[in-house]
Amino acid sequence: MESQTEVSTAPRYDSLLLAAAVALLVGALGSFYYFSGEVNALVRTLGLLAATAVALALAYKTELGRSVWGYIIGARTELRKVVWPSRQETLQATLMIAVVVLITALLLWGLDSLLLWGVKLLTGQG
Repeated sequence: MESQTEVSTAPRYDSLLLAAAVALLVGALGSFYYFSGEVNALVRTLGLLAATAVALALAYKTELGRSVWGYIIGARTELRKVVWPSRQETLQATLMIAVVVLITALLLWGLDSLLLWGVKLLTGQG
């Protein structure tokens, strides 16, 4: 019985934490602009950053926050596995794409001109 109570209250607790995080962010953003004429921009920016950090910490306490953080860590790990092309490989690929696009454009222009000539011939305008 106890485990059912814990399972049923966890989503409500998570929802409250996420709502608090969103409310904190909205309030911080609102105060950033509300106090624009009265408080120094550096102080307002530091306050906004601090509120963002607290909101992220609150969001991390939820199951959704932990799963999002796990996704970010996994994406970072996969990004490190990527073998990026060298400058020369990138330049060669770019030039090949440009050549293929140019050849395709010339072929389409030639086909269009041929079809235009055929239509003019059939309609008696050519």
